[in-house]
Amino acid sequence: MRLNQPRVEPLDAAQQSAEAQELTASLAENMRSLNIMRTLAQHPQLMRRWMVFANHILGKSTLPIRERELLILRIGYLCQSGYEWGQHVLIARQAGMTEAEIRACQTGSATPGLPDLDRLLFQATEELHEDAHVSDATWAGLAQHLNTQQLMDVVFTVGQYNLVSMALNSFGVQPDDGLPGWEI
Repeated sequence: MRLNQPRVEPLDAAQQSAEAQELTASLAENMRSLNIMRTLAQHPQLMRRWMVFANHILGKSTLPIRERELLILRIGYLCQSGYEWGQHVLIARQAGMTEAEIRACQTGSATPGLPDLDRLLFQATEELHEDAHVSDATWAGLAQHLNTQQLMDVVFTVGQYNLVSMALNSFGVQPDDGLPGWEI
């Protein structure tokens, strides 16, 4: 974690405005109690609009869950967002990803022996992080595996989780109980 204490305090349910409680009412109990949601409850109007986009990326994207998690874990690692990393290690494990696949998200496109699509997904994430642009070579390679909507979802997934990583790091969102660290 970049900060040892929050800059923006997470709110318990009793401290949240009616609007924030309404927004989180439809979330599962474990989601409502996550520090990210309790922190965003400080700004319900932002939370409302962000959740629409976040819901698309996390639940309605055209990308298969494994490929989506490769992107999210890689950008979380590149941004050194311990909270994001830990949450998505849990999601990746639930999706059946191996520890080796998760560890590859730390070394990215330099990982030896990667399948072509994984290498290209990592390369796109690294290029977006470094230059806010996917190179022609990487785009062409991805286009051999993904359709246009999936290519668009690659860029928006990396962008969404870059944004989330910046927010988590800057707000000082602290890890939830049981969240894995960098060593897996």
